[in-house]
Amino acid sequence: MQHTITFETASIDWNQIEAEIFRDGFARLPGMLDAAGCRALASLYGQDRLFRSRIDMARHAFGRGSYAYFAAPLPEPITVLRSALYAGLAPIANRMMRALGRDASYPATHAEFIARCHAAGQTRPTPLLLQYRAGDYNRLHQDLYGDTVFPLQSVTMLSRPDEDFQGGEFLLVENRPRQQSIGRVLTPRQGEMIVFAVSDRPVQAARGFMRATMRHGVSEVLSGERHTFGCILHDAA
Repeated sequence: MQHTITFETASIDWNQIEAEIFRDGFARLPGMLDAAGCRALASLYGQDRLFRSRIDMARHAFGRGSYAYFAAPLPEPITVLRSALYAGLAPIANRMMRALGRDASYPATHAEFIARCHAAGQTRPTPLLLQYRAGDYNRLHQDLYGDTVFPLQSVTMLSRPDEDFQGGEFLLVENRPRQQSIGRVLTPRQGEMIVFAVSDRPVQAARGFMRATMRHGVSEVLSGERHTFGCILHDAA
């Protein structure tokens, strides 16, 4: 790596993140990676030795564009990020599960949780880089990968909207029981991270909480090239 890739996790206000996740299903963390770090991370996309698999989205009817899953062992900055994100998000995830009336609970460290994934046969790392060019998009989906799931994940914008690319907004669609869907369009700046619910989340109702189902995707890129980094905290079967 020509530039040190350092995610700015030390100053995260986890109470604010929790409030936003319970209110909206996502939280925005600006300035998580500087411009040089964004460029350095995006540049790894062409280094095949770092990746275990490359996916052509059109081939699988996922949309258009491509992405690549990092191979084990993960680059150190990604391992450090996963551990830091997990440590801050695990207490939030546990409170989400209690609000949903579920027995699921998450250990204090990411190493303990990954051991649980591996015991369940989920041994393939899931952090990935995504590349979109003009005409590319990502259909609404959920990143589940197996029965053992951590309920929150993140995506970090590595390119500069309106300079490196046009279009390509981040999409979140939420379905609540007996209600019409809610759609949100987010335009993160370079280096901004969005933390969001993987599949469902609790929503405050008149009496307790209801369950809302979440899906995410990317609108069509109109011009240029868009790179993002996805950090999923459970491994894949």
